[in-house]
Amino acid sequence: MRDDLASATIERPRARWVAVRWSELPGWSDDRVGEFWTAFLRSCERPQPAWLDACAKARQAQSLQGDAVRDWLERQLRPYRIESLERDPVGLATGYFEPLVEASRVARAGFRVPLYAPPADLATRSPYWTRQQLETLPAAQKSVRGREIAWLHDRLDALLLQVQGSGRLALVDEHGRTQSLVRVAYAAHNDQPYRSVGRWLIEQGELRASDASWPAIRAWARAHPQRVDEMLHSNPRVVFFREEPLPDPTLGPKGAQGVALSPGRSIAVDPQSVPYGTPVWLDTTEPLATRPLRRLVVAQDTGSAIVGAVRADYFWGWGDDAEAAAGRMKQPLRMWALWPSS
Repeated sequence: MRDDLASATIERPRARWVAVRWSELPGWSDDRVGEFWTAFLRSCERPQPAWLDACAKARQAQSLQGDAVRDWLERQLRPYRIESLERDPVGLATGYFEPLVEASRVARAGFRVPLYAPPADLATRSPYWTRQQLETLPAAQKSVRGREIAWLHDRLDALLLQVQGSGRLALVDEHGRTQSLVRVAYAAHNDQPYRSVGRWLIEQGELRASDASWPAIRAWARAHPQRVDEMLHSNPRVVFFREEPLPDPTLGPKGAQGVALSPGRSIAVDPQSVPYGTPVWLDTTEPLATRPLRRLVVAQDTGSAIVGAVRADYFWGWGDDAEAAAGRMKQPLRMWALWPSS
């Protein structure tokens, strides 16, 4: 970057971007940026106005691989350190994933927990019935009867799908054989406030803040079955789903940008700090190890808890390993945005 650009800044509603040199991105030369390229080209299918020209050039160069991608990025983009409006460059990295759970098309032994499509009368009540009411009141139960998409083993699996906003269902027959794989995606919610069950357990003195991961929540529920209702009902929000086909199981769900998420290369951000489609360099650590997590990702999603300048929710993918990593990720973070140079 030329010296006259070194002090340039871009002001966002919730962030301040400060121009830097490429050499200031820790580990920049070590990342396999060719893996990023596919995720970036996917964002270019729905580019924001500022990215129209850069995305047109990227599509012309879509066959680039390896270090040629890095060279293209350095020619076309400029790096900016992301700071809060108070000029703090350190924020928080968390993780999310797409749950994969077994399900049945019909209610039967072992599959008694329903996932619902939006009720027909959802628009007539605001807010709609709470989680507790939908489980206990006859009038509320009647409103969702016949709206079942599938049935799960476990109430915590249903809650996890609702918290993550989407998931994969392995539809099994009565012999436990997987017949098909489908995706359920967010369709609506009951307009009730979201309350974290992990936070509830901390407030109850049942878990320490550092231990409030999904594995810990599941372990607590197994140890205290008589209090599971109380825990679940502490979160009144219920998410309703729509079913989608899963023609390519290597692709994640669609994020807020409207493109499929890529495991390890997509993040959720505060769009008031980082516009969708922006490449972002992350500097944090892996949740289950002490080694650095430094890589180029794309801002393709958001979430109600993802607020602030230096804030990223890292998409790990799907399955048990992704759940373990995402559930334990809560690390300090630094971020750099790559923005078109012209």
